Amino acid sequence: MKKDTLRFWILVSIVAISGFSQGMLLPLIAVIFEESGISSSLNGLNATALYIGILLVSPFMELPLRKYGYKPIIIFGGGLVCIALVLFPLWKSFWFWFALRLLIGIGDHSLHFATQTWITSFSSLERRGRNIALYGLFFGIGFALGPLMTPLVKINEALPFIVSSLLCLIGWLFVFTLKNELPEYEIEKSSFLAAIKQFKQALNYGWVAFLPPLSYGFLESSLNGSFPVYALKKGIDVSSVSLVLSAFAIGSIITQLPLGMLSDRYGRRQVLMTVGFLGFCSFMAASFLEHNGIGLFLTFLISGMLVGSNFSLGISYMADLVPKSLFATGNLLCGIFFSLGSLCGPLIGGLFIKYFQQISYFYIISTLLFTVSFIIFVFGKKSHLLKNSITSRPISQEK
Repeated sequence: MKKDTLRFWILVSIVAISGFSQGMLLPLIAVIFEESGISSSLNGLNATALYIGILLVSPFMELPLRKYGYKPIIIFGGGLVCIALVLFPLWKSFWFWFALRLLIGIGDHSLHFATQTWITSFSSLERRGRNIALYGLFFGIGFALGPLMTPLVKINEALPFIVSSLLCLIGWLFVFTLKNELPEYEIEKSSFLAAIKQFKQALNYGWVAFLPPLSYGFLESSLNGSFPVYALKKGIDVSSVSLVLSAFAIGSIITQLPLGMLSDRYGRRQVLMTVGFLGFCSFMAASFLEHNGIGLFLTFLISGMLVGSNFSLGISYMADLVPKSLFATGNLLCGIFFSLGSLCGPLIGGLFIKYFQQISYFYIISTLLFTVSFIIFVFGKKSHLLKNSITSRPISQEK
């Protein structure tokens, strides 16, 4: 138990550092490019490199994990992120930084894919929601602290990159102390066709569990990429926009662990349906409070508390629905669906703002949350429930 506990905290710590580097890069590079006279559209294009990297590497992640185990994949991903961060100050070029962000997307996804799968594999059913919630919480805290590095650019443009790379290096070194393990698989033969079969099986068992990560990816990227544009068009000042967006991040941090623990007790499906519907109500309320700064802050805070855990809850739900031999594939698909949502968010949000100027931007988010909540209600399979802390008898899943 002591070994599992130490391993768990090392894994969530490196995830926090990864979140820190991601949270730092978004505003930092945006500020540097803005001050260099690069247009906002090109600025946004550069930011998509991270998600493109995730999608590019996703089809090739599972076979190396099966062959080499969790530890080498985490070491590869963490090392790649460290190297990319160190290289940023060497040459300030749009396409060079695009390539480095692409590498960070590949490295971060490798790291997250392996850590998610490892945690879901060794976590008991009774603590799975809690452990994945802590995983999400540490990433969220790191992501929220990352933007604090932006002011360092006033001292020296290279300083934020150096600090972030050093933190990443420290976390990376701790991974070497862990004992490597291999994931369980039903299919012993490693081949592309075997991987395709794994994907089909995982989708068959747990397709509904991939919708919360998809919705969260859409929500996160759309709020950060499209909402500021919408807000400025509505006459909301920049400082208020930053405050409102921070409210959503704070809300997600507050309830990440409580929602994970509630999902352990009452079931992932029930919690996801509830927070999805209440999130729909919250964003609908935001559409009526667009010109009220306090009201918008409160609705975003509540929305973050409700749906800010959708990614981690989706991973836990997936682990409830698919066999343990498909955990790696399921985690991979969670990342893929999150990335698809992240790529679609700014695109659909931007088109909506452009062509539906008389309709509130929040309607598109509300509609998405309601649709996902409804699909989980109609098609979702019930996850295991922990009736109380005394019984250890597993409750069968509804197939």
